[in-house]
Order: sequence, then C-alpha cells, then structure tokens
Amino acid sequence: MPLHIGAHVDQEDPVAEAGVRGATLSQFFLGDPQSYKGPVVRYAGGAAALKADAEAAGVDLYVHAPYPINVASLNNRIRIPGRKLLQQHLLAAAEIGAKAVIVHGGHLGADEDAARGFDNWRKCIDGLEMPVPLLIENTAGGDNAMARRLEAIARLWDAIGAASGGDTVGFCLDTCHAHAGGNDLGSVVDRVRAITGRIDLVHANDSRDAFDSGADRHTNFGAGHIDGDALADVVRAAAAPVVCETPGGRAGQSSDIEWLRARVS
Repeated sequence: MPLHIGAHVDQEDPVAEAGVRGATLSQFFLGDPQSYKGPVVRYAGGAAALKADAEAAGVDLYVHAPYPINVASLNNRIRIPGRKLLQQHLLAAAEIGAKAVIVHGGHLGADEDAARGFDNWRKCIDGLEMPVPLLIENTAGGDNAMARRLEAIARLWDAIGAASGGDTVGFCLDTCHAHAGGNDLGSVVDRVRAITGRIDLVHANDSRDAFDSGADRHTNFGAGHIDGDALADVVRAAAAPVVCETPGGRAGQSSDIEWLRARVS
C-alpha cells in the first residue's frame, strides 16, 4: 500500500498545503498552540467548507491540541482549563471532519505522586465527549511524565482502560520523542502495541539530540541522531498514517516525505 503521509502545516489552508507537498493528510493547530483560548478555524470558508474541500481533495485532517494542556496535573488551575480546552478541540475537530485530535501525555512535578496523575487521566476520559478519537502522544522529557517511559505508558493505559470511553482513545508514536525519551526504536513498535493494542498515527521526526537526552527538538531526516533505516523500520512496522513534524516548511517537509516514501515503499 502507498504510504499515507503528510506534514504539520499552517492552519490557514491545510488542503492546499497537502497538495504542495504531494501529501494525503495534514496536521495543524486550531488557533494559538500556546494559549488556553478556544479553537479557531481560520480556513476561508469556515469549518463546513474545510470539511468539504478536504474530502473532495482526498486529504485527511488531524488536529494537534495546544501545548499547555496537561490533564494529569494536580494543579486545578492547569488541569481544569486543560480539560475544557481539550473538549473544545474535540468538538471543533468533528466539525471539520478531522480523523483525530492528538494531545501530549502531560507530566507532574518531580515530587508529586504519579498515581494521581494517571487517575486524573481516567477522570478526564470519563468526562469527555469524543466525537472523534483522541490520540495520546508519547513525550520526550520529564522524569515524572505520563507517556515518556514505556512503564508509564502502561500505567496510563491501565487508567484509561478503566474509564468510560477509553476505547475511543488511541496512541500517537513520535520517533523523536521515543528516541530522546530513552526508548529503543528497534523494539518500540512491538512494545507499545503490547501495551496499548494499537498505534493510530506516527509522528516521524529525526532528533537533534542524543538517545535518552529528554530533549524535544526535531530535525530533518538524516540530519539528526536517529539512524535512517531505524526510522523507516518504525514507520513500516507501525503501518499507520504518518505526519512529518520536521522544519524547513514546504521545501524541507516535501523532501522528508520523499525521503521516507523511498525507504518505506
């Protein structure tokens, strides 16, 4: 099968951005990725037009939730607004016909009880209306992160499995985050599947930093610390749609898409 691949693009016209890259999907933010303000559809014709135009062009849409969301947090002033914002993005994603919303797993402070963070995830999933799937993404850093180490992902999945609606939650595997988070790319697909039963999306990125550095800094394929064959093997083994979140805009991402297609097909 041809590789179902695209990139993280500007939100004004994700359909056109996919076309420029020769891609079949686009991932983007709805509004300000660093803010607690609600989602905004910036497509010229609004949500309905974006849904119709994406369908007509054969482009799948994925929404990345804003970075401040941390539903595991023990701080009410972080957790509660984050839950609200996540709910808003799930509803907005449904309006544009998106395939899923991707959100980071979050973290606690170094001295806080991780069990409470995992239980906060259960409570969050219990209370969410999910008209589209929610995909939790593994993260690169933090010693008390909910989705960095495989052991933590297992605890997170146990918590989510106890929630009503847990079966609507999927997994997004980021190669840079896995590498920088200290997870061997040679076995990560099998080990994640053994925990979650699924991989719904791959964020294919090279890493500017060394293995287990904890640094979330993406770079273009072949320019970082991840072996090219290992990266291609992850994509092949995951057999899921792929988003390149690499730098360089249209030119850099188009080159990365071609690079990966040549190695995986």
